[in-house]
Amino acid sequence: MRKKPSQPWSRVHRRAFGDVGVFGSAFRLATLLVFAAYFALPMIWLLLAPSKDPTQLYRLHPLAFGTWERYARAWHNVTTYQDGAIWVWFRNSVVYVASSLAIGLVTSIPAGYILAVARFPGRSLLLWLTLICMLLPASALVLPLFLELNLFHLVNTSWSVILPACFFPFGVYLAYVYYASSLPLDLLDAARMDGCSDLRMFWHVALPLAKPLLGLLAFISFTANWNNFFLPYVMLNDDALFTLPVGVQSVIASTAAIKPGFNPTAGAISFQQADAALAGLIMILPVVVVFLLSQRYVTRGAFTGAVKG
Repeated sequence: MRKKPSQPWSRVHRRAFGDVGVFGSAFRLATLLVFAAYFALPMIWLLLAPSKDPTQLYRLHPLAFGTWERYARAWHNVTTYQDGAIWVWFRNSVVYVASSLAIGLVTSIPAGYILAVARFPGRSLLLWLTLICMLLPASALVLPLFLELNLFHLVNTSWSVILPACFFPFGVYLAYVYYASSLPLDLLDAARMDGCSDLRMFWHVALPLAKPLLGLLAFISFTANWNNFFLPYVMLNDDALFTLPVGVQSVIASTAAIKPGFNPTAGAISFQQADAALAGLIMILPVVVVFLLSQRYVTRGAFTGAVKG
């Protein structure tokens, strides 16, 4: 018995699957909007909060704008605290982060490259140790680091913040994954046949291929070290060496405006919630700027090693 030729999908089927496609797109769009609002609304509130006095913060709409006069007053209160101490802390953070970023990349990228392309005794042990160190919480290492740096009389110096931040096992492991999965070994063999040494192969072949990896690791290291609070808080006693997060916390701890029920001492300063919001905005603004400038490299580097070859 002859089979009937297959009939094309009816208009009802097409309409049904078309509706599913529309609903799927709408669901994805709604999900993205929810996440965008979740991350954007706190930033918008932080941007608008310095324009309101304490009464307006509670009475006005959270996303309402106050006055430019209150914004100027908050800016004056924050920037003139202890003769511009916030700019000293800002400069310290820039110096600490830039130094640790440079040293961390200079050490982690070659280490990951060597682990990926070389075969030597103890290689597997080093990989396991790198992975274990990467999984350890940073707060668990603060006390051993304090004891070690105190032995060399480096506590309460810039090096007590810079040197621990140079330890970047995540960068080593990500560089290893990238080179192990994306670096063609035939390319290295061709360079070796042309007379390249191991150092020249890394500098002229491996490193130029890792630009997305460099961008991603630089952004991760910058963000982690810029926002690092606990380590500088433990290591530093001199307020002239504070980082921006530690300095802002010390300012907020000196006022009762952020902690209801706290009785200020005689040396407490008049620091309102709006002033604290502006200080927080100054603290996170560099991270936003760096992300916008390096967004292309961060996006490309996020898929580093995802496809072999």
